[in-house]
Amino acid sequence: MAWFYLFIAGAFEIAATTVYRYTDGMTRIGPTVWLIVFGFASLYFLNRSIVSVPLGTAYAVWTGIGAAGTAVLGMAAYGEVATPLRIALITGLVGCAVGLKFITEH
Repeated sequence: MAWFYLFIAGAFEIAATTVYRYTDGMTRIGPTVWLIVFGFASLYFLNRSIVSVPLGTAYAVWTGIGAAGTAVLGMAAYGEVATPLRIALITGLVGCAVGLKFITEH
């Protein structure tokens, strides 16, 4: 269940970083409230995951999910550049996060 919580934490991290672009420097109340809600949810589920996932592993995977997910969303939804090298590096990041799951003792 801890790895599920970690995945959920990463999804909320993607949501938080995505909505951040709409806050206009935290001057727009609606998006700013969502940023806080998503950010809190992300940290809550990260905290739930470290009950049985080592902290360093959980943090690395959470960060990787957030970074890769936000980068992919940026390319898919916001027209950010999607060069083969960028895609390869994001794939490597995801591969490292998956690798950490398989080498972490339960």
